[in-house]
Amino acid sequence: MATFLYKMGRLAFRRRHFVALIWVALLTLAGVGAASAPAAGNTSFSIPGTEAQKAFDLLEQRFPGMSADGATARVVFKAPSGEKMTAAANKATVEKTVRELKDGSEVSFVADPYTGHAVSKDGTIAYASVKYEVSGMQLKDSTREALKAAAQDARNAGLTVEVGGDALTATPETGSSEVIGIAIAAVVLVITFGSLLAAGFPLLTALIGVGIGVSTITALAGALDLGSTTSTLASMIGLAVGIDYALFIVSRYRAELAEGREREEAVGRAVGTAGSAVVFAGLTVVIALVGLSVVNIPMLTKMGIAAAGTVAIAVLIALTMIPALLGYAGRKVKPAGEKSKLLGGGRGPRKADRPNMGTRWASFVVRRPVAVLLLGVVGLGAAAVPAASLQLGLPDDGSQPTSTTQRRAYDLLSEGFGPGFNGPLLVVVDAKDSTHPKAAFTKVRDEIKGLKDVVTVAPAAPDKAGDTATITVVPGSKPSSTTTEDLVHAIRDKGAGISSATDAKLYVTGSTAMNIDVSQKLNDALVPYLVLVVGLAFLLLIVVFRSVLVPLKAALGFLLSVMAALGAVVAVFQWGWLSGLVGVEETGPVMSMMPIFMVGVVFGLAMDYEVFLVTRMREAFVHGEKPGQAVVTGFRHGARVVTAAAIIMIAVFSGFIGSSESMVKMIGFGLAVAVFFDAFIVRMAIVPAVLALLGKRAWWLPRWLDRALPNVDVEGEGLRTARDRENTGPDEDRELAHV
Repeated sequence: MATFLYKMGRLAFRRRHFVALIWVALLTLAGVGAASAPAAGNTSFSIPGTEAQKAFDLLEQRFPGMSADGATARVVFKAPSGEKMTAAANKATVEKTVRELKDGSEVSFVADPYTGHAVSKDGTIAYASVKYEVSGMQLKDSTREALKAAAQDARNAGLTVEVGGDALTATPETGSSEVIGIAIAAVVLVITFGSLLAAGFPLLTALIGVGIGVSTITALAGALDLGSTTSTLASMIGLAVGIDYALFIVSRYRAELAEGREREEAVGRAVGTAGSAVVFAGLTVVIALVGLSVVNIPMLTKMGIAAAGTVAIAVLIALTMIPALLGYAGRKVKPAGEKSKLLGGGRGPRKADRPNMGTRWASFVVRRPVAVLLLGVVGLGAAAVPAASLQLGLPDDGSQPTSTTQRRAYDLLSEGFGPGFNGPLLVVVDAKDSTHPKAAFTKVRDEIKGLKDVVTVAPAAPDKAGDTATITVVPGSKPSSTTTEDLVHAIRDKGAGISSATDAKLYVTGSTAMNIDVSQKLNDALVPYLVLVVGLAFLLLIVVFRSVLVPLKAALGFLLSVMAALGAVVAVFQWGWLSGLVGVEETGPVMSMMPIFMVGVVFGLAMDYEVFLVTRMREAFVHGEKPGQAVVTGFRHGARVVTAAAIIMIAVFSGFIGSSESMVKMIGFGLAVAVFFDAFIVRMAIVPAVLALLGKRAWWLPRWLDRALPNVDVEGEGLRTARDRENTGPDEDRELAHV
């Protein structure tokens, strides 16, 4: 591996014009494709194999004009203080609005509040339901504008009017905080390298990689049904790893220059050593992201594959574009320790015998491994305590900021019709095999009426054939409550008895039931996903480190950091601790896919720091240093760069906390906290403490396994023995080869 990458790095250095031209051409091609593609919206959502999805599929067959997955809107009206919605003037305004809504080309139907019993008991609030023929992602801008205009006309007539539903769902905005995150990353790079030019290379290559990845996603959004959240998450992860991967190679290049090597040779060695770590670190991230497909939720699968593709691009750019840019820079990129004239007065490198902060910290940990280990484990354990209270759900309009019309419509409906009205359950009765379909419909309705927490059960609405009907059930509790979840399970439990008595099948669907099914499916998939991803990465790390205990320690450390990060997410987004600092206006259940998504992404990122830091330690150990000294050596060379990489990644992820999309906000916060815990507590404290305690046993590998494993040479030992032979004596050379 190291020898191949060494040759690739030198080739890219010499053929820099050709390499740069290829990447610019790819960026241009992806940009043109994105510019000519329709704008991404919200991806369609399906969960194969669940009862809610089976009901939706059945509705598509038996109610072909119903558009079960079509966009919906609820235009909510509130009368002025002291008036009723039944007053002549207010009624005339609502009826005029309903006529305007019916004129839309994509409108399936509009329900009049006065004929559809959609006026609250106190007469102050009413709503008109609008159903569209296409999904929210496919709605034309003109249709959305017509909906807004109709609502505004009613406001101008004196009514309070808000619009809920998915018809007005907008593309999430990240705001200025994302730019601030990139700016912080730039400052950290300048401080790390002491050079504006060297600092600019990781930023430039990361932006090119993200540009290619996100533009490709945008270009394929229509064909592959990729939503706006997919590209946002791909840019979040791609930008973070892109900067980090380039940072490690540039840093190693400057270290090679400091040892007196020529620039082309230094590039080759940097790509051969640090580049090997980049390849395996990137591979663990890709495995974790692609592994999300085992959950069998198409939206999550697409998000994972899209993000994995962006990571793969980041790896390729770091291995090829960085050497090309270093070739263009020439002597303007200084050896490690030297500062540019602009930032450091052109001063030379620091004395080699002067220990840096990484050396001093590692020496302290090696002297006090038990105390550091206990402190780190107890601290992360305390942070993980809130995770025991984790409640899962999917966000709805009730989790939107109060400044949005969707949230205000949600609150008005709760005020006028009760909290459960925002999450009605749709019961689908398939009586095709029943001899008395009408009797079956009646029995289902009567059974549901007797259940706890049921407020309203609408009459059965059969299809044209009369063998399938829908029954709308309004719970007494809000959609995300455990009481509503219990009601869904209670209705489904009635299905077995109804089927044996009437030969009719009963299904419960709707957004609330769909959310419950998603949460259950994700919970069921978490353990198999962990086994798959951690198992594959464990085998990969055995090959990289040629050790059993080091990969095991890496996996256990990851579990600590991800549990602590989940605890922080629960504390902020569910309990409301410090929620104002991250702009959380409404606390509630944690997004259902958050745990499994965090497990995948955080595992990949955690292995980044493990590979980059521990490969330096193994490199020192392989070359003859004692285990404790190898830990110190690894920190002397890698701690500064890993610290910079972690700060950059935290800054980039934190930038997405400002997103208007609750899902993106939560993931940005969770990943930022997870990287902090993993980089600074697990990798910087727990890992060296464990390695110091294990000593030589850390690098133990059974002989039979050592013979069976391929030698990928991440440490660059092949480069050392092949290229340094002229500078070493025969005895020293034999000793190196033996080690």
